[in-house]
Amino acid sequence: MSREEMDQLGWDSCDIILVTGDAYVDHPSFGMAICGRMLEAQGFRVGIISQPDWNSKDDFMRLGKPNLFFGVTAGNMDSMINRYTADRKLRHDDAYTAGNVAGKRPDRATLVYTQRCKEAWKDVPVILGGIEASLRRTAHYDYWSDTVRRSVLVDSRPIC
Repeated sequence: MSREEMDQLGWDSCDIILVTGDAYVDHPSFGMAICGRMLEAQGFRVGIISQPDWNSKDDFMRLGKPNLFFGVTAGNMDSMINRYTADRKLRHDDAYTAGNVAGKRPDRATLVYTQRCKEAWKDVPVILGGIEASLRRTAHYDYWSDTVRRSVLVDSRPIC
């Protein structure tokens, strides 16, 4: 979604902004499409930011401040599995990105996207969802760093 699309719909702001590490595909196999459509059916104005540039807060500000919350997910797959092989080597493709281009999402995308949402709008709650958030909701062994990591809820502090 863009500001131009919001203007065409007559929206001055979104109630909810969903952030995903996948390219946006309006199909039931993509969780953000389902969430967005269900929220719209309930009367909410929903914006979706897909594969934002995580190096700055600019992409997270492009739709303005959401009235209710940000919804964040790494995408259909855990971002670490999406980026690395079992041998801890970078993958050369990404099935959930247009053109199979690798490198469009960061390591631990749920954590990074939440940090950028908070950097952009400190007082807006963030709700986490998706496979990455659910797998890391408690302390867990992290294969990639060979350590026990804290819960993503502790590290990201999603709710204000």
